[in-house]
Amino acid sequence: MVLLLRLLGPQISSFSVMGPWPLWLLTKSQALVWPHKADTTMDSSVLQSNYHLLSNADKFPHNHDEIDIELLGHDKRNDWVIQTNIYANGSVSTGREEKFYFWFDPTQQYHYYSILWNSYHTVFLVDNIPVREFIHSNTYPSIYPSKPMSVYATIWDGSEWATHGGKYPVNYKYAPFVVSFAQMQLSGCISDPTATGSSCSKANPSGLDPVNGPEFTKLSQQQIAAMDWARRKLMFYSYCNDRPRFKVLPPECH
Repeated sequence: MVLLLRLLGPQISSFSVMGPWPLWLLTKSQALVWPHKADTTMDSSVLQSNYHLLSNADKFPHNHDEIDIELLGHDKRNDWVIQTNIYANGSVSTGREEKFYFWFDPTQQYHYYSILWNSYHTVFLVDNIPVREFIHSNTYPSIYPSKPMSVYATIWDGSEWATHGGKYPVNYKYAPFVVSFAQMQLSGCISDPTATGSSCSKANPSGLDPVNGPEFTKLSQQQIAAMDWARRKLMFYSYCNDRPRFKVLPPECH
């Protein structure tokens, strides 16, 4: 196995994989917002470049939370795909995936990929365009991620499922496959595992939650219109429409 990680300067980092093994990067702090720019290489059939918010699997082995943005590589015949996914309380058997075609080639230049996660909703954005909103419902609170998260970046081989059940495997003659990150920004509440609350908890009156204020509680009319465009024009799969998969659709789909 050969993995490459190189720092390209104070604002840019890059990592690559040359064989069928996953590469994970982990930030030490935990945050609620993750806007950053990313770039990927060509010829990456069914290779996945993923950006995750994950709760501690050691602390929550059976009920971890997870919020994903996944860039699915192509086989030169199909377009690049962005997949979003949410797990709560270990509900890995009920993946809440939604898939979109890109409206640009993500290999040509950097683009912004963002996750807004607070107590009101989770919003996935690409170049500041919302493509998905997952609202926190008091009726079904257990399906909403609520545990402290860490930020991960991964690159791995998704041949078994990403393109038609493994029909187009990764061709490693094109290795290494490179993902580059720039201008990463984190904003939110820091969770201290040794303390009873976070830096923004009610027990800490001086702490202000930068992503739970009034401007982040709901989408603007302009954002709603942009999201409607993305979902009408670019979304080609939603778990809420997958009747063969779910005999009974998840409760938030009704």
